Amino acid sequence: MNFKKSIVTLVLTSVLFVGCKEKSTEIVSKETVETTAPKVKKEIAAANLQTASFSVEGMTCAVGCAKTIQEDLTGLDGVQKATVDFDTKLATVTFDKTVQTPEKLTKVVEAAADGKTYKVSDIKS
Repeated sequence: MNFKKSIVTLVLTSVLFVGCKEKSTEIVSKETVETTAPKVKKEIAAANLQTASFSVEGMTCAVGCAKTIQEDLTGLDGVQKATVDFDTKLATVTFDKTVQTPEKLTKVVEAAADGKTYKVSDIKS
């Protein structure tokens, strides 16, 4: 009886060890791919730079909402910098006016999540 328990324990431990090892290798390889291929942003001429700021209603947290909106805006072509402040509910975006418009930026914010959560108002450019 004790011998059977030892064999079963050894087999389960081996399966867990092999299974976990394969998953951790997979995670490491994804991280390597992400860090070796950063997205290169096109340089924006100073004459084409424009800054827009607007209020974002519907954010419930700084990490999930504000950071997600900021990353969505920063990832757009023509956007040099985007910051979203959860406390003041204010987004500020510096962008290339030949590529983006304040209206396009607000559509991206309002389309984030389920498309109904975030509302943009008080657009200033």
